[in-house]
Amino acid sequence: MGTMSDLAAAARDALAEGGALADAIPAFMPRPAQQRLAGAVADAFDTRGTLLAEAGTGTGKTYAYLVPALLSGLKTIVSTGTRALQDQLFLRDLPRVRDALGTPIKTALLKGRANYLCKHRLERAKGEPRFANREQIAQFQRIVSWSGRTRMGDMAELDALPEDSPLLPMVTSTAENCLGSECPFWQECFVVQARARAQSADVVVVNHHLLLADLALKQEGFGEILPGAQAFVVDEAHQLPDLAAQFFGEGLGARPLVELARDAIAECKDVSASIATVQAPAAQLEHATRVVRAAMEVLPTRGTRGRALEESTVREAFAQLMETLQRFIDALAGLREASPGFDACHARAVEFAGRLRRWVESPDAADFAEAGEPDEGNVLWFELSPRGFRLQRTPLDVSGPLRDHRMRSHAAWVFTSATLSVAGGFDHLRTRLGLDDPQTLLEPSPFDWNTQALCYLPPRMPEPMSRDYGAAVIDALTPVLEASKGRAFVLFASHRALREAAQALRDGPWPLFVQGEAPRHVLLQRFRESGNGVLLGAASFREGVDVAGDALSVVVIDKLPFAAPDDPVFEARLDAIRRSGGNPFRDEQLPQAVIALKQGVGRLIRSETDRGVLVLCDPRLIGKSYGRTFFESLPPFARTRDVADVAAFFAAESTQLPIEALRHG
Repeated sequence: MGTMSDLAAAARDALAEGGALADAIPAFMPRPAQQRLAGAVADAFDTRGTLLAEAGTGTGKTYAYLVPALLSGLKTIVSTGTRALQDQLFLRDLPRVRDALGTPIKTALLKGRANYLCKHRLERAKGEPRFANREQIAQFQRIVSWSGRTRMGDMAELDALPEDSPLLPMVTSTAENCLGSECPFWQECFVVQARARAQSADVVVVNHHLLLADLALKQEGFGEILPGAQAFVVDEAHQLPDLAAQFFGEGLGARPLVELARDAIAECKDVSASIATVQAPAAQLEHATRVVRAAMEVLPTRGTRGRALEESTVREAFAQLMETLQRFIDALAGLREASPGFDACHARAVEFAGRLRRWVESPDAADFAEAGEPDEGNVLWFELSPRGFRLQRTPLDVSGPLRDHRMRSHAAWVFTSATLSVAGGFDHLRTRLGLDDPQTLLEPSPFDWNTQALCYLPPRMPEPMSRDYGAAVIDALTPVLEASKGRAFVLFASHRALREAAQALRDGPWPLFVQGEAPRHVLLQRFRESGNGVLLGAASFREGVDVAGDALSVVVIDKLPFAAPDDPVFEARLDAIRRSGGNPFRDEQLPQAVIALKQGVGRLIRSETDRGVLVLCDPRLIGKSYGRTFFESLPPFARTRDVADVAAFFAAESTQLPIEALRHG
């Protein structure tokens, strides 16, 4: 064996029986799949290569990449999908592995700037009567008293603060409104400190938003961290292409425009006589933004720019907004010298005007397609919220920019997730990530699927598009819930189906937990504690629901998760595939749905002792030829069409009968 595999051997040893982790971590179980994955990660680190690795549930992929990262001595960036996973990695997994290996390395956690308290914005907010109600005043007081004792300034330390609290933008900064080194609080800024810690650390935990912001050079001001990295580990890598599309594009929303107007007014109290110049243009900007939103009321919740500009009132409202923004820019131009705040507001206004003009005027992939021109590759679209709007420009293909950044980094890149392959192949994600010739590894879930799980396909289901489909799902579900005594997680393809089911199950004998009725972590906690609850969720609940043990013994999926046709970016991507001679269903819709289904199914069996039943209601799994692709991508479940087998499976919980007996599915 050459010296090349020293790191691989060391990583495997650490994870083996009698190795460092088994010694130090009480619950640790050596797993051959984990050792193989660690070896492959180590090889990628050694050769500065690229690895695409699917690790099914139960492989223990986190330790499999942390061990080689810590043993390699390379400066490593680990990026994960959500802030919750980021916290878990940094606060729980990393310290355990570091202590077990005894490696004296420095670690750091870095989040996007919106996660850190901005002392300057907090001071401004103290002087402003901008609170909607008593509860907000109380919340604000809580932030003020916490600000005096926090060391990291991470807003996540405030448990009681909802993620969408209107107070957050008042007390955090954005890349646009940050004053940088002109800020009176620069010396004690939490963002600057977090960045300094990350720069001197050996392993930095970030999330995909931050990784991409940095790659896209949307300078959140973190640009100097990633260039020094020698290795990148991207966990939950299946999320990266869609997130990358947001970052390599650009957007503008109602809220940043309104905040800009208000920040300019707030700036006036430091500069005498400025209010006379600023007040009217700022008020007009806020008004013009609201006029645009009112004009867009006739539009669907999301759609293409072309659809929006068909409406003459929308076109006029945009023209008016562009004029008003220009007047606002002219008003601030003379005040730029007067304070760093006015200078920053002016720069933001100029940036926003550029984005607005590009959205209203620049060419769109669809325009090029019609003109038979080369495809510009961007789709322009909008999205409405109850009081606001967002205008987005999204590139259809991010493989190019992702490839460029990887080449420039000269680093090792490891992409891993439980759901990367489709029917055993990696083509779909490989293409979208722009990987030309990566090493690949597919480690299926090591659980004993024959004894631990059963897949039930209810017979006689109507077509998924038919009106009585929702009622049929509830009918199919009822005997399963009776057999399992609740303990179920039901995933719906649409929010409408979710609401109908909540209505139908409201008076059932099981406690009901419905997405949207409480914050996600609260719902999950209550569901776990209920012991016999039924949890209803839609697409965003497919990922990250981690309930091991008996509390979750059934996962029900109402329909195959094909993406909704109302997503303008998805539609444009399908068009582009069609134009380049591909097959949109085979190349995009099917693989996307397979990966989404695998995410949902992954919620069922979370440990070696977990048992559960997967209920797949959609009759297309059996009736359509592509059903095979889904089954080939899932773990090897025993399948049945007879609900009596489900009852037998749960009756066997006490006796642990093997399920071989049930194999007539």
